Amino acid sequence: MGNVLLWGGVVGGPLFVIIFLIEGFLRRGYHPLRQPVSALSIGPRGWVQQANFFINGTLVFLSAFGLSSAFEAYGGSWWAPVLIGIYGASTVGAGLFKTDVHGLHKPHSAPSKRTRAALIHDLFSSCVFISLFVACFVVAHLFFAAGEEGWYLYSATTGILYGAGFLVFARGFARASKFAPIAGLLQRATISLGVIWLSLVALHLLGLL
Repeated sequence: MGNVLLWGGVVGGPLFVIIFLIEGFLRRGYHPLRQPVSALSIGPRGWVQQANFFINGTLVFLSAFGLSSAFEAYGGSWWAPVLIGIYGASTVGAGLFKTDVHGLHKPHSAPSKRTRAALIHDLFSSCVFISLFVACFVVAHLFFAAGEEGWYLYSATTGILYGAGFLVFARGFARASKFAPIAGLLQRATISLGVIWLSLVALHLLGLL
């Protein structure tokens, strides 16, 4: 059963990326280079991205139970599956509450008042990125202890780049930031980096890499 659940981690993230890339391309008036992925939840077609959050979050959450069994071969880990479970559950939460940040601020415009739903969305989104960031280093430690140097270096490097990417694109979505024109691109790159790592780790634990 654990191996079956691990496949949620394999396919959940890449499917999430594919859907938001296609939806961002098809959405009229949407600017993927500048706007956040969450902005796809706004408007009549917002249900597509909301469903994307739900599907990805559910698959990743289920994969956490598979990780719990798979990491027994590495001496066991409580933190790794818990962090991935938080990542999955928080992704579902981010889908339940819509953002109001569209990423197209006019220069020198007054900031608009945030809605309660948007603030809750931001809280869940922060949990998504922070939990996966920490998980990279927890998993890196497990690989290091097992003597799997390549996977240790890959996991640790991913964690560093993922954390840096989060800080940069978050700054980019702020007003008057020099990163604003490419904040959406930076966010997409950061998300892709993290989900590809999770997918490859799951494949490795399945014995396929």
